[in-house]
Amino acid sequence: MPAHGAVDGRLTGMDGRDLVRSVRMVRAVGPAQGLRSVRSAWRRRRADALALPRRGAERARVPGEASGAEPQPGGGVIRFARSSLRVRVAAGGAVFCGWDGAGPEPSYALAGACPEVDARAVLEPDTEGGWRVVSERVLVVVSRFGAVEVRTPGGAVLRRELPPRWWDRTEPAGMAEQEGAAREEGGRPEGAVASRWVQRSEVAADARFFGLGGRAGGPRLRDGVYRLWNTDPGGAFGPGDDPLYLTMPVQLVVADAGTHLVFHDNSWDGRVTLREGVEGAGSGHDRPGTCELRMDGGPLRYWVLAGTPARVLLGWTALTGAPALPPRWALGHQHARWGFGSADEVRRVVAGYRERELPLSAVHLDIDHYDGHRVFTVDRERFPDLPGLARELRDEGVRLVSIVDPAVKAEPGNAVYESGAAADAFVRDARGREVRGVVWPGESVFPDFTDARVRKWWGALYAERLAQGFAGVWHDMNEPVSFAAFGEPTLPRSARHDLEGRGGDHREAHNVYGLAMAQAAFEGLCELRPGERPFLFSRSGWAGLQRYGGTWSGDVATGWPGLRASLSLVLGLGLCGVPYSGPDVGGFSAVPSAELYLRWFQLGAYLPLFRTHSALRAGRREPWEYGSEVLEHARAALRERERLLPYFVTLGQLARLSGAPYVRPLWWSAPRDRALRDCEDAFLLGDALLVAPILEAGATGRVVRLPRGRWYDTATGRAHEGPGRVWVDAPLSRIPVLARAGAVVPVAGADGGTELEVWAPAAGRTGGGLVVPDAGDGWRRPAVERFSTRVEAGRVVVERRGGAPVGYPVRVRGLP
Repeated sequence: MPAHGAVDGRLTGMDGRDLVRSVRMVRAVGPAQGLRSVRSAWRRRRADALALPRRGAERARVPGEASGAEPQPGGGVIRFARSSLRVRVAAGGAVFCGWDGAGPEPSYALAGACPEVDARAVLEPDTEGGWRVVSERVLVVVSRFGAVEVRTPGGAVLRRELPPRWWDRTEPAGMAEQEGAAREEGGRPEGAVASRWVQRSEVAADARFFGLGGRAGGPRLRDGVYRLWNTDPGGAFGPGDDPLYLTMPVQLVVADAGTHLVFHDNSWDGRVTLREGVEGAGSGHDRPGTCELRMDGGPLRYWVLAGTPARVLLGWTALTGAPALPPRWALGHQHARWGFGSADEVRRVVAGYRERELPLSAVHLDIDHYDGHRVFTVDRERFPDLPGLARELRDEGVRLVSIVDPAVKAEPGNAVYESGAAADAFVRDARGREVRGVVWPGESVFPDFTDARVRKWWGALYAERLAQGFAGVWHDMNEPVSFAAFGEPTLPRSARHDLEGRGGDHREAHNVYGLAMAQAAFEGLCELRPGERPFLFSRSGWAGLQRYGGTWSGDVATGWPGLRASLSLVLGLGLCGVPYSGPDVGGFSAVPSAELYLRWFQLGAYLPLFRTHSALRAGRREPWEYGSEVLEHARAALRERERLLPYFVTLGQLARLSGAPYVRPLWWSAPRDRALRDCEDAFLLGDALLVAPILEAGATGRVVRLPRGRWYDTATGRAHEGPGRVWVDAPLSRIPVLARAGAVVPVAGADGGTELEVWAPAAGRTGGGLVVPDAGDGWRRPAVERFSTRVEAGRVVVERRGGAPVGYPVRVRGLP
């Protein structure tokens, strides 16, 4: 589908949404920048009209009938009348399918080399004229006309892909004159066929859909259309806004028959249409759930991983890379605001935390600390000695974190621009000219992070941030954003990119732009400080972002719907393999009420990234700004977060080892529990804790749905039996948190060391837990310690696996 306001690359006028965006743009950036954004939008539209091929005659194509097959290690290639399908099963059970000769590589998502094949998987004909690939963990059945079924070893169908359909077109010969420069840079040769395609899938009638990156309306994805195009919504967002900053063609599907993840490795613009199934529809027959994926171009290739949720995420991590491990301090509370006026104001805020005995790990500086919003600079008037400020705060245990935007102000004398221009680092158009847009510093250019040479150049620039004393970075505006009064607020789709030497345009590069920027920064920081783990999180990204860092909600709207959307984003991103994330506590866009701020703060205390943040005119976010009662309760939440830091350290290490997110849906260990699959207002923090935030105004209690087993209210010690629903009190002083019977939770002791908080197992049952001690902020791999619990003669016995001494003080809770 073309972007709104454009048809097949031709110029059109503004539509209603464009007009609304234009008004918002002028209000947000001021009249001068607003006028520049109008000119930029017209330049972008004109460039696309000249350089992109018009949609001409297209011919629909389907695979046709199977004509033969060629066995290969792990599977084989099945030939059809008008296409071919490669099926390969990896050693861990992941299934790869690639149509029209598409292979697993090159791919921005995969971590390193493609996984080894399962040498025992065999391709064999079936009795219906099709073929099947048989392996120990999964069965793949391909019909004679190209439908693909992924089944469990027992034969239960997890997913059925109907035969795909392509629309092939040939670029007109006249496009050669307009795109000659592009072809010299490795673009499509004249006459090449460019296909858009659609694939429809069926899943079980009881299945539920999750994932697709950061979705405000989740975590369960209802019937509707979801766009795959990283987008700055142009204002604060709520549950009804889609798409947002970080989209991924990654679905996690949970059904009674089993759980599976499907990843379509294609970074082009696309749309996913989901429709949940109905059991007993019509004349007593089930209507399956359906998924339709439409892509504007690129390869039709995908991976399917099946198993328990834990096994699926483990396989996804093996395929796309282990999550980056944040340093310990990044698991504490972090304070940010767009609008820190000076170094003295930063000092006042930090002093306010210290004087009120409120734990604080980091302060984030937004674009206002830059000189004229120019990246990798400092406003020397407001921050005359930034390295000195960083050292001063570091002595108090507080780090500085810097925002970094990709846009570089295009002006003579700007060292970053001149360095990049000399290195030919910036995105160019089809005529070979620098693509220019408008962002905070004014007219700007954009590094082409899909070029390894440019990533190396950009990564070296972070030496300036380190010299200024910053301990971490957060990437913003990297969808990428270019202010536009109408049309899409990004680069022209015809803009040229290197794409690792293959050549191509922004239609393919857009969604991976933020991912490649994160790679550039992560690798640069590792080279600059090889003994320290980088701390990086990014507003935009794609599949595999977890290798370089985490993300955050972006500009979530202040309000109770925004609070609910915050939880949806964290849960959904975790199921896509990005475990470290969190919202702007209090919402970004406006001044929250005292109650809303407190409830958001209490939720944030149990999320991986615990950060307050707000817009320039949205008020302050220090806890003492909301009155003495809020301050008292916020202090309690902060102290509980500090007490749980050893648990968060353990969860971070386990995420790196297994891909299991810190924050998990209630069905994580019981995916066949349909009631839990539909529960979206609570979550598991690891295996041990269940957190039930307050998401409505005026609530002082709530119903909590419990998974099977005994659960203790951590505030009162009262035991509840699951599965089922229970009422739990939630005064303003706390939100409900329940502990699983038998759980072992590492917490900070009174002396600063780690102790084990053990919740008594139910009679006749056992429990346990894992502890990963803090190994510092370097790269040393820590040991995983395993503990078991049981009740014996009326007392709780805690043992360390392997027979070693427990080694920690133990505090038992939950006994009568």
